[in-house]
Amino acid sequence: MIIELHLLQSFPVSNLNRDDLGQPKTVRFGGVTRARVSSQSLKRAARELFTSHGLETGDIGRRTKQLPERAGILLAERGKSEVGRAQLVAQEALAAFGFGVTEDRGRSEYLLYVGPAAVEHLANYCEKHWDALEKEQKRKAAVKKTSRAKIKPTQKDVIEARKVFDSTRVADIALFGRMIADNQDFSVISASQVAHSISTHAVANEFDFYTAMDDMRPAEEPAADMMGTIDYNAACYYRYANLDTDCLLRNLFGEESVPPEELSAEDKALLVRSVRAWLRAFVHAVPRGKQNSMAAPTVPDVLLGVTRTDGAWSLANAFLSPVGDVADLMGTSARRMTGYFDQIRDFYGDEELRGVHYGALDSSGGLSHRQPRDCQEAKGIDAFVEGLIGSAGL
Repeated sequence: MIIELHLLQSFPVSNLNRDDLGQPKTVRFGGVTRARVSSQSLKRAARELFTSHGLETGDIGRRTKQLPERAGILLAERGKSEVGRAQLVAQEALAAFGFGVTEDRGRSEYLLYVGPAAVEHLANYCEKHWDALEKEQKRKAAVKKTSRAKIKPTQKDVIEARKVFDSTRVADIALFGRMIADNQDFSVISASQVAHSISTHAVANEFDFYTAMDDMRPAEEPAADMMGTIDYNAACYYRYANLDTDCLLRNLFGEESVPPEELSAEDKALLVRSVRAWLRAFVHAVPRGKQNSMAAPTVPDVLLGVTRTDGAWSLANAFLSPVGDVADLMGTSARRMTGYFDQIRDFYGDEELRGVHYGALDSSGGLSHRQPRDCQEAKGIDAFVEGLIGSAGL
């Protein structure tokens, strides 16, 4: 089953996601410049909220370069060796798995996305093969080997590495996937796709000129002691993401996993709380860029959720022609989005749809009248989320 989220969210003065020049990210779409927030930024913001929306610490993975350091500390705590020596052995273990290790700090060359038990499994491997790993590490040190060239791991080492990089029952890796260039066997296909958010209308980035004063400057010396600019814009964004619950099921419990209705109570609970956390976290996800300076923690005004047996429909093309300079920007954008959704249903058919859920902040009474046809109107976030979970058969 596929669950889709279509959200409309307006931000006042903000710089949520900066480019390399510090300016809010943009894109040309429909012949005009739009504000943009990258999918990576949104996924990061959502991932940070998972434990606030039902997932437990033990359900969450870690992105880190510090596996050898942490494994060395654990080995020292077990009394195997002093920390420095243990960390060198752990570095050699990671190298035996075919991963590059930096020479300066002995960390992995890039961030590795691992489950909460990865450090313990790496430490266990080091204990099991301590003599051989220590001997190889000393041999390299004796010949003053300056290159940590990657090696092809043996089949036995691959089996051990699978324990370290086991991602079953790790919800965020199951949701967002994992790409490991050094060994594709450890890669995980993402169950969730997240689009770059774009504004429903044209934008022009602006900048704020600021000055700061030295509090201890004598009164007779008035002047600005610091000055600069901060770029910003303001926009109403269309946000889209989807989740393949069948792929999530396989990622969580293995390729031979059973259908949801045949899962054990424990596994079913993990599946449902993963989906619930994904839905709630994405609704509430707000990137942290420049929030201390601009404080723009808004929530979506319009939520459209769809469950379907297959396929996926982004509604971004509803805004291919940008919304113009109108007083009711949110209402006009909502009408565009839901109207375009109904147009797709009319032309392509909607046999695969299993549920359409709509919710809106509606203080003026206008947004509720812009809902798509044949939808279930949700009066709150709880009803919206639980309605989608129910229509997805979970």
